[in-house]
Amino acid sequence: MTIAARPHRKWPRPAPVLVVLAVACGVLGIVASAGWLPQRAWTIVGVAIGVLALVDVLWLRRIGIPDVARDVPEALPLGVEREVSLHLEPGMRRVRVDVHDLHPGGWQVQGLPRTLRLEPGTQSSVSYRLRPTERGSFSFDGVHLRLHSPLRLWRQLCVAGTAQSVRVFPNFAPLARFALFSADRASRLVGAHLRRRRGEGTDFHQMREYRVGDSLRQIDWKASSRARKLISREYQDEKNQQLVVVLDTGRRMMAREPAPANAVGGLAHFDHALDAALLVSYLALRQGDAVGLLATGGERRWVPPGRGMATIDTLLGASYDLQPRPVATDYLAAATELSLRQRRRGLLMLVTNLRDEDTEDLLAAVRMLQRRHLVVVASLRERALDDVLDRDVDDLPGALRAGATARYLQQRTAAHDALRSHRVMVLDVTSEQLPAALVERYLAIKRGGLL
Repeated sequence: MTIAARPHRKWPRPAPVLVVLAVACGVLGIVASAGWLPQRAWTIVGVAIGVLALVDVLWLRRIGIPDVARDVPEALPLGVEREVSLHLEPGMRRVRVDVHDLHPGGWQVQGLPRTLRLEPGTQSSVSYRLRPTERGSFSFDGVHLRLHSPLRLWRQLCVAGTAQSVRVFPNFAPLARFALFSADRASRLVGAHLRRRRGEGTDFHQMREYRVGDSLRQIDWKASSRARKLISREYQDEKNQQLVVVLDTGRRMMAREPAPANAVGGLAHFDHALDAALLVSYLALRQGDAVGLLATGGERRWVPPGRGMATIDTLLGASYDLQPRPVATDYLAAATELSLRQRRRGLLMLVTNLRDEDTEDLLAAVRMLQRRHLVVVASLRERALDDVLDRDVDDLPGALRAGATARYLQQRTAAHDALRSHRVMVLDVTSEQLPAALVERYLAIKRGGLL
């Protein structure tokens, strides 16, 4: 995308060469004052340096600011490296320039700054790679150009171009990859382990010849009598059901942990939860169901359930800039809001990080929702907890750490058991296990006809 030129310059600053010449002139002055060098020689040197500096700075002022164009996608995936290209065209004079793009701060960048020699009448290009580290809306604030004077005595900083906005979405490349596969095949790709089943479901699909392994209740005896051979009824999973993913945007989801080897680190629990929510939503849409989204806790968003693959774009547009906030999540308020918004029975998948002190509030919220809906609670577990228990204990601090971790996990398990005692499906998983767990549970519920 071409950047509209609205450049401005800052005052020229002395380059290292000019500073060295000025210091050398000062040293000559000291030598001349001591009588070791004629005073006239020092004056000539000083005047020569001053004239060269003046001519060079005037020459620099006559150099036009190069025109700049930037090629960058308007939508970027989180944590994926992308190439950005800058195209520069000088004015009527040759110029040496240092280039640095004013990309959003905190992003990982390779290949900047760069130094180019621009020739009149030609276009020069420079590329660099960046990796977005946060979701949301961001801005490129122009391009920094540092012009060098012909004699290298001065440098001048210029800013070319205007702000350019980009949006960083969750990494949707896996969704595009799953478009080539069936829902069952895609579920296996994310690691979901499903029980094989043939010909069972809740919606009639077709009549076919009996196969070994079909249950007796599948046999259509009237059709078998007419055909003089066994005919089975084949069913498929019911379509047009409702799935609402409820994402906790409170303080529990702000936890960050280092990523495994060869992976992007620094992602919060919420980023993993959002990726998993989009994945299970995509597969549900492929199954013919309607999918909605409720974000509650910090930022609040509501997307009513919609059908069709275009719904995934709606979900991406509504959630790409969601961020967890350091506030406590009011589960009961979220359940009240959801009960008012979602009247039709559906599957509610709540993704949060449950602690024992949240049990009573969450249990009250879930029991309210259970009057109409089927509820699944996915509770994220920090991978560091498992690492502590797997580590060998060889000193007192290690023993205390392992004991405290085991105690915490015991309390966490008790909180989950309290929910399960009220017929709530609970998934206790790490952020890496979450996508497969959500997909596996969703498909198991569909195949079991629980909705």
